[in-house]
Amino acid sequence: MLVGIVGKPNVGKSTFFSAATLKNVPIADYPFTTINPNLGMGYVRTRCVCKEMGVIDTPRNSVCNDGIRLIPVKLVDVAGLVSGAASGRGRGNQFLDELRQADALIHVVDASGGTDEEGRKVETGSNDPVADVRMVENELDLWIFGIISRDWERSARLAEQTGSSMVAQLAQRLSGLGIGEGTIEDTLLRLKLKADKPVGWNEGDLMNLVRALRETNKPSLIAANKADLPGAQERVESLRKTEKTVVPCAAEAELLLRRASEHGLIRYTPGDRSFEVVKDDLTPPQTRALQLVKEKVLDAYGATGVQQAIDQAYFGLLKAIVAYPVEDETRLSDKNGNVLPDAYVMNGGSTALDLARKIHSDLAQGFLYAIDARTGMRLSGGYTLKNGDILKIVSSRSAKHG
Repeated sequence: MLVGIVGKPNVGKSTFFSAATLKNVPIADYPFTTINPNLGMGYVRTRCVCKEMGVIDTPRNSVCNDGIRLIPVKLVDVAGLVSGAASGRGRGNQFLDELRQADALIHVVDASGGTDEEGRKVETGSNDPVADVRMVENELDLWIFGIISRDWERSARLAEQTGSSMVAQLAQRLSGLGIGEGTIEDTLLRLKLKADKPVGWNEGDLMNLVRALRETNKPSLIAANKADLPGAQERVESLRKTEKTVVPCAAEAELLLRRASEHGLIRYTPGDRSFEVVKDDLTPPQTRALQLVKEKVLDAYGATGVQQAIDQAYFGLLKAIVAYPVEDETRLSDKNGNVLPDAYVMNGGSTALDLARKIHSDLAQGFLYAIDARTGMRLSGGYTLKNGDILKIVSSRSAKHG
């Protein structure tokens, strides 16, 4: 799974990405700082099963801090989108193309209203972030529309003349976006569009189809960034009226906390509601900066919002679950004695066989059954995983977990 970070220029996308990944990327207070996409590993935060199972875990592929498991996930930050991006303005068609593989989107907006539609700094509160959301979503729709509508009339006539359905043809056109025939069929049925009568579809029908496919294939939430600036709370509330998930966010504050923790100044786990100073000789500027983060962000919103947005993208939009494979179901360990060594973020609806495939292709090819470590029950390959499952995969082929 891959989550994309999108938005217009200069709203803090790269700061959000840096805070989430601790990867150094260009950050500056002007538009188009990001030109090439930034790929990195962030984390989802979930309650580890170690406390429930009464064990002290020794993670390998993730981190566990006092029962909070941080599991790596993929993020991509693309350059800012402006009006006309789908037509190539500002290299927008290239930037949009870089989102093809994203399964969900975190849409970063400037909740302070301090950047215009081009990403230029303006007086705080003079820009409407709701309009920014509509603009970016419209460019995404126009991009997909361009893929679907190319040579549409001829293709539609040919489909009707041959008595074939447009579903397969649409799926072929949209295969690069990972949109399959099942999704298209369901969407056409919901919109009451007849797959065998595409000539009768007008441009409005196509745009409605595009919008519905985008919302299904690339669901999004809003990270209302710069929520700590004056007047932002009011605009956060206006964003909530879009009926999307809105997470108040202060990416600069999260980046400050993550850097301070990295340098041993504070104790902080991403997503925490507070931090603990562990170094006695902080400089006055460091002390003041941390105090401002506490007062303006943590006390006001309960968190910086960066981790919450990532968690919502994976666990909310994508319905992901976490599974823990083990080799010894009684000790909850691998063959080297590491307890609950691995935690995998899986698509909602994944099966025990999918988990085997995630661990190693050999395990999947020789899959016999799985064992539920809690109950000792044998499970078939078609067993649908539940969040927090601890499973041993029994296979005719052996493979090292990892």
